[in-house]
Amino acid sequence: QVQLVESGGGLVQAGGSLRLACAASGRTFSSYAMGWFRQAPGKEREFVAAISSSGGSTYYTDSVKGRFTISRDNAKNMTCLQMNSLKPEDTAVYYCADRRYLSFDWRGYDYWGQGTQVTVSS
Repeated sequence: QVQLVESGGGLVQAGGSLRLACAASGRTFSSYAMGWFRQAPGKEREFVAAISSSGGSTYYTDSVKGRFTISRDNAKNMTCLQMNSLKPEDTAVYYCADRRYLSFDWRGYDYWGQGTQVTVSS
């Protein structure tokens, strides 16, 4: 049974930092790309960042480039999203997800975590 469990969300002031983690189990983690997505109230789920199965390639949506960093540790079956210089518009529920090949489209991902709330106050 595949499980993805996010942690690390919380309330932070604008300009602050948070580090999200996603622990995976149930299949060969190193064979799958990982993505982070977010969904704010009343908005569609949107792509934030993704990393290839080896960790050699990373992609970001324009609004987080230079502020967020995605990483993975295949030995620990974990992926992280370091978020710096947070803005109120980053407020959302953040989800990690996996799929065989990297994609920017959330509809192509196989398994999802339960989500973790990130709230950035102004």
